[in-house]
Amino acid sequence: MVEPNPKTRLSPEQYARLKAEMATPYRGLRQFIYIGIGASSFIGAFVFFFRVLAGRDLESSLPNLALQVGIVALIVFLWRWEKSRQQLPK
Repeated sequence: MVEPNPKTRLSPEQYARLKAEMATPYRGLRQFIYIGIGASSFIGAFVFFFRVLAGRDLESSLPNLALQVGIVALIVFLWRWEKSRQQLPK
């Protein structure tokens, strides 16, 4: 085991974790928000898909379905972008 530096009292692992958090603050919060919005939009897309499939109120169901699918696609893009930025060497 590596001894902590007496000046900083941090192990190299703790220092690396803090440095990563300084580079990308609030990553965990952003990912939590992505999951919440993505789940909500997925449920909305599910509901509107079956409304369109049933042929009920197509004038408003089709645009709402498109919006929900677009939001899910945006969240997937943001999640993947966040993950790819996390794996880049500094």
